[in-house]
Amino acid sequence: MSDRLYFRQLLAGRDFAVGDRIAAQMRNFAYLIGDRDTGEAVVVDPAYAVDDLLGALAADDMRLAGVLVTHHHPDHVGGDLMGFALPGLAELLAREQVPVHVSRAEADWVRRTTGVSESDLVRHDHDDQVDVGAIGIRLLHTPGHTPGSQCFLVGGRLVAGDTLFLEGCGRTDFPGGDADAMYRSLRWLADLPGDPVVYPGHLYSPEPSAPLSEVRQRNHVFRPRSLEEWRALFG
Repeated sequence: MSDRLYFRQLLAGRDFAVGDRIAAQMRNFAYLIGDRDTGEAVVVDPAYAVDDLLGALAADDMRLAGVLVTHHHPDHVGGDLMGFALPGLAELLAREQVPVHVSRAEADWVRRTTGVSESDLVRHDHDDQVDVGAIGIRLLHTPGHTPGSQCFLVGGRLVAGDTLFLEGCGRTDFPGGDADAMYRSLRWLADLPGDPVVYPGHLYSPEPSAPLSEVRQRNHVFRPRSLEEWRALFG
């Protein structure tokens, strides 16, 4: 099945949205995940230049079958970012009408941020699976950065959004953030079996990915051994 897995990590400002100063500054990753045999794929967190992302799929002879959303912030799904209007979900759906898979706890936030309709969204619970062809993508609810943040586990890869970076984790001081929930989500991810490779939502480190075992060893967010220690350092 690993031979069938189609997986691409694309950096905003370099691999797509070239010349966009906000994209280059924010350093978001988008991901393309699919089944090479069926040609179906989903895009994770489309923002900035949806035509570029669709073009990347077309160049690989893949077709869009859906969208996976890690969380609702405009640099991941489009919307107003400090007065700047970022393209994202709404523009993508105007070109390709596909289901948008969101955590149940994040759906209303996504709808308010992007202006997409309720009928565009498919609400999911923790540990649901989205199938793309024969490729199963496991949806993991990891609140903390936002109430409905989610990560995606597929083929030994953990697409971690803004829950876990290779160095650090997502902020919890934005609306809907919860430092205690972030601690619990990080501890749960730390115990995932199989040592998946972590693919974060931003390039905030020299390397774009690393095995979870390495991230656990070097990332300071895993140093607290109790919620009390976490609150003292990060709360």
